[in-house]
Order: sequence, then C-alpha cells, then structure tokens
Amino acid sequence: MFAIGHFLYETEQCMKKTLASILIIDDQEDILLAAKMLLKKHFEHIYTANNPKNVVHFLSENDIDVVLLDMNYRIGFEDGREGLYFMKEIKAFSPKTVVVLMTAFGKVETAVEGLKSGAFDYVLKPWENEKLLEVMRSAVDESRKLKKKTVTVSATEKFFTGNAPAIKKVYAVADKVALTDANVLILGENGTGKFVMAQYIHNQSARKNQTFVHVDLGSLNENIFESELFGYAKGAFTDAKTDTSGRFENAQNGTIFLDEIGNVPLHLQSKLLQVIQTRSVIRLGESKPRPLNVRIITATNLNLKEQVGSKNFREDLYYRINTMEITLPPLRERHEDKIPLAAFLLEKMAEKYERGQLSFAPNALTQISKHAWNGNIREMENRIERAVILSDQTEISAADLDLENVHLFEMPEDLALSDLERHTIEKVLHKHHFNISKSAEELGLSRAALYRRMEKYNLNTP
Repeated sequence: MFAIGHFLYETEQCMKKTLASILIIDDQEDILLAAKMLLKKHFEHIYTANNPKNVVHFLSENDIDVVLLDMNYRIGFEDGREGLYFMKEIKAFSPKTVVVLMTAFGKVETAVEGLKSGAFDYVLKPWENEKLLEVMRSAVDESRKLKKKTVTVSATEKFFTGNAPAIKKVYAVADKVALTDANVLILGENGTGKFVMAQYIHNQSARKNQTFVHVDLGSLNENIFESELFGYAKGAFTDAKTDTSGRFENAQNGTIFLDEIGNVPLHLQSKLLQVIQTRSVIRLGESKPRPLNVRIITATNLNLKEQVGSKNFREDLYYRINTMEITLPPLRERHEDKIPLAAFLLEKMAEKYERGQLSFAPNALTQISKHAWNGNIREMENRIERAVILSDQTEISAADLDLENVHLFEMPEDLALSDLERHTIEKVLHKHHFNISKSAEELGLSRAALYRRMEKYNLNTP
C-alpha cells in the first residue's frame, strides 16, 4: 500500500454502512484513531494518513469520496495555511473529491477562506460525534452529486472571452502566444481571471493534451517550497520516506502555472530562477539535475516593475518570466461584457447545482450593469453562485444578488439593513449555542452563507 507518512485502510462488512471511501489526514495519532473508530461504524472504507504531502499521488491510485483534512501540521504554525494549501491541491487534482477541514485552532475567517477556496465544510476539534457524522454524511452526498455529472476539463472546455475591446485585444495576443513556448507573465487585479487565461493559453497550445499543473505560490509555506516544487529524495529530511517528484516534474511535457509569483520571498526567488534558467530541477537530497520540458506561465496582482525597483523582486527573474506579458483589464473597463458574462456564469452555476433553466429578473440586469464590480469576475461569480444556492425561484432578482441598493461605482454593500441583519444573526446563533446547522435552518440560509455573514460581522464561535 502506498504511504503518505503512512496510510492505513480499514473496512468491515456491515449492511448498514454507507458505501463510501473516506481519507482522514491528521498528524496526531489519537485524532486519527478517534475519527477512524467513529466513522468506520458508518462508512464502508476508511483510510488514515499522518502527513498530507503525497496526497495527490494517493488520490491518483485510490477513488476517495471525502477527505477529512486537518489544517495544521507543525508545532508553532497554527494559522491553517498548510491545510488550505493541500486542500487546493486536492481540489485542483480531483475536483469531485469533497474536502472537509478540521482544526483545533479554527477561526471563522480561516474556515470561510477554506470554503471560498473549495472546501465543503469544516469541523472544530474536539468535535461532537453527531455533528461530525452529520457533516460527513452531507459531504458523501455532495460527492455522489458531483460524480453523477459529466464535466469535461479539456481543450474543449468553454471559456467566456467577451466583446469589450480591452479583452478582445488580450485574447488576440493570447492566441498568438499560445502557439509558442514563450514564458508568459499574466498581470491583473484580483478576480480578473488570471487562472482562466493561463488555462486558455495551455488549451490553445501544442501541449493541450498534456498536464496543466497549477501552483498557488501565495499559499505555499516557505518551509515546504523546495520540496513541493522540486521534489525530494528518500531520506532528504525526516518525513521523506520515498523518492518524490515535485510540481515541476509533474508538469513534464505540459504547462506549469505559478500563481501569485510576486509573493515569493527573495531568498527563494534565486532557486526558482535557477530552474527556469537551466530548464532542469534538482530534488532535495540529490545532486543530479533532471531535465525539464515545461511551459511556464506566471501571474500576480502586484506591479512587478515597482517590486523590482524597491528590491523586493529580482530583476533577472522578472525578465526571465515575462518574455510575453499579458495584462487583464478589470471588469469595470468591460461594461458591455457585464450582462453576457453574468448570463454565462448563471448557466454554469445552474448546471453545477442542477437547477435547470434560470434567468435574471429585469431589476437584476439593471443592477448588474450599474454595479462597479470592484471584486471583478470573482465577485460576480460568488454573488451568482450564492443566489443560485439560496433562491427557490427560476428568476434571479437583484435582492438574490444583494444588489438592491447599489449604484454606479459604489463600493459599500452593507448599508440600510446591516445592523438589523447582524443583530438577527447574533440572536439566532446564541439561541442555538452557535450550532451552525440549526442557526442556518432558522435563518433560511445555507451553512456556507451563514459562515460568510459571520465573517462579515466578525461573529466568532465562542
């Protein structure tokens, strides 16, 4: 059996068990044992691991429905960043695997960040058994729904390009760049679609049938930077149980997308530069370079020229990564694309949540057109997804989108009813002793929507 640290598998024959495969990852053996002993009574196949480093490899060899993932793995690091990083790795590799986060140091804002990044739910340690079972049953149900859908992620994937002059110029350049192997630097504000542009370039290139590897450098902890990107040899460090390839090697013959490259610390930029210059990688614990044949696309929302000028970014690395530079315009500069983009995203979400045919009410179209969309495409997508989840109607209104009171270029969203909403939510939470499921049910919200409002009003669990 392949091991991540070590993997254990347990199954018992029991007609009452749910047929599902669950992977529990935590660095504390007592937590693994307690979770396994509880869950094995209710689910058919239980795997455990004390280290998430090779979880992608494990998922490539095993069909896992739900991963119960701890958010902290090293003493002194309790901000949940490691868990968020590995959660994103899991979702990028296996979108139909549902991830539930767990932590003893959970703050609502950290949990909500996980939800926004693709987690299904989260639980706090020590957990209530019934609560954990409720979340895991819901997660298994969600996995079943996802696996029923036939979603194609390939060169035939649908992309919304738009007709605004600013974006048409960008895609014209992207089409030309895609035919080459030139390094590409994608710039733009948060939420403008840098990941989608990187995927588009890959799918239009000669490498379209090869691997596309996405690495979020912004959430990659410095201590695992080299091992994750470059790989390591057995024995290179305490937990290095087997020879392991890094993300660059995993992208061999395909494309590697290094997102948020502006956040890489200076002392690690030189290591990245060496790989890009030599087109080879040396695993930790080895001395032999391994040749690479990869297309390198990078992205950031920072002004790298300014970062170079202030000595926060290496000038030689800057010129290596931007053979071609593409700047994505903000949505406020694409006024004629707002309505068509919203329609595209509504169709996408309706399909995702099996809602059938949905449409926008006239007042929704008016406000979509007027709204500044300072959060760009990501803001629009989040609002539409939330509306599709919460609305029971076939027509999405401005109220469903929380756009009732917005005006052109206006940023504040919590105006007239914010105090009343906060008071109501706080009252219901205290009534149910911060039981999220019961509170969400009384408020008529989904769990995710309640978490978002708790984050908005800083209503932390006691």
